Amino acid sequence: MRAVVLAGGLGTRLAPYTTVLPKPLMPIGEMPILEVVVRQLGHYGFDRITLAVGYLSSLLQAYFGDGERFGVQIDYSLEEKPLGTAGPLSLLSGLEDTFLVMNGDLLTTLDVRAMLDFHRKNKCSATLGLFQKDVKIDLGVIEAEKDGTVTEYIEKPTYHYDVSTGIYLMEPEVVTRLPHGERFDLPDLVRLLMKEGKTVKGYRFDGIWLDIGRHEDYESAVETFEAHKDRFLPSRG
Repeated sequence: MRAVVLAGGLGTRLAPYTTVLPKPLMPIGEMPILEVVVRQLGHYGFDRITLAVGYLSSLLQAYFGDGERFGVQIDYSLEEKPLGTAGPLSLLSGLEDTFLVMNGDLLTTLDVRAMLDFHRKNKCSATLGLFQKDVKIDLGVIEAEKDGTVTEYIEKPTYHYDVSTGIYLMEPEVVTRLPHGERFDLPDLVRLLMKEGKTVKGYRFDGIWLDIGRHEDYESAVETFEAHKDRFLPSRG
């Protein structure tokens, strides 16, 4: 099976680290976050991984090579210009079966095999990994009518949202919706599929999910990885 990992972003929110390292090479414990992702994908049966690269791509190619030392086949798709999160898919050939797309800066325990079973059982065009995110508002939230009449006063509420994990399973037909070599983002692609009446579902899981987009996220990811390393690096088989 084939996975496409998006690894071409600038990682500006993690500056100054990302002035010398692409974000997917940021270390989590003794290895880069993208190595954790690659090892997990190999464990889940993805034997071909395409890294969609751009910024500092030579460093990623030097580190991962052809993937042999990780037990997978790795190839590269280079963006000459930023193409967003879905645009890189338009450059790929050979997407002839269900494939996975994910960000290269995620630390998660999501079981991709279980997500794949869900995707196939529901005959989806696209399946999004979902995670419940709790957002606490440290203020009193007021609900009021247009004329100012207060209808509710909620002190420091916590709201619960299903958020995208940045992990998607898709069918080959999806790629035909993309303009070749032009910027296009995954949220736009998902909305387009829904508008066309395609089956798009969310797969919920309640394990661990973090990205390393900000400094505080990165620090949390390092601590979480060290505390639960066995959950992130299961033995193959």
